[in-house]
Amino acid sequence: MKIYGFDFTSAPSSKKPITCAECKLQDNLLGVQNCLRLINFANFEAFLRSDGPWLAALDFPFGQPHKLISNLDWPETWEGYLQIIATMGKKEFEETLQRYRESRTVGDKLHLRATDVLAGARSPMMLHPVPVGKMFFEGAIRLLKSDVSILPCRPTKDNRIVVEGYPALIARRFVGKRSYKSDERVKQTRDKELARLEIVRGLRSGKIEEWYGFGVELSDELCLKLTQDSMGDELDATLCGLQGAWAWLQRTQRYGIPVVCDRMEGWIIDPFTTPTRA
Repeated sequence: MKIYGFDFTSAPSSKKPITCAECKLQDNLLGVQNCLRLINFANFEAFLRSDGPWLAALDFPFGQPHKLISNLDWPETWEGYLQIIATMGKKEFEETLQRYRESRTVGDKLHLRATDVLAGARSPMMLHPVPVGKMFFEGAIRLLKSDVSILPCRPTKDNRIVVEGYPALIARRFVGKRSYKSDERVKQTRDKELARLEIVRGLRSGKIEEWYGFGVELSDELCLKLTQDSMGDELDATLCGLQGAWAWLQRTQRYGIPVVCDRMEGWIIDPFTTPTRA
């Protein structure tokens, strides 16, 4: 099965592209074959139109918190409120979030989805310093306009499937809360490189098979690239690929998504976001 992992950005360019890890899952072995650089949204949209079957794990939130949707009186379906956001445009969407936050009391400005709480992820309402909300806008709107099956927000019978990944979940298993990447050159330190090395070595260890149910095949050349990529884009894309592979192996069990999942919000795919896992 073709598996893809995406490290997404809200403003792709040649210096900071959307990065795609191409993988193949066969006989419980995930072979990471290559990392592609998509320098604009047109490239990403072309991928969404590409022939299946494939499954891709994308590193951006597919939805907004239920609390925000209810308080703004938006339609309580994923397609319904996404269609409203799509008509706003990026600037109006960001201003809407800003006005909403200004109206809330301290401690109740950035809501979390249920899956964010379990994953330790940031709020999809956040615009700065991490532009999670901007990534949501650019990514989710394009998913809405595509024909792919979006789990769990808009499942269809299409053989092109997208799920939400969060690479930090895997990275933390190996390096804890240590930072392993930065887009700022001054912060691209030797300590971060060593952290990436630990993660890459972890991917080749038996731990992944223990946690995710399959082994990972990485060439020495690709391991070196993942370690030397100071921004961590290729490593994050690869980690999302692992989460995508796990989802495919769980396809008879709702792709690892709990029955109680709120389809309006979406769900981060990983064995450690399921309530039954430690």
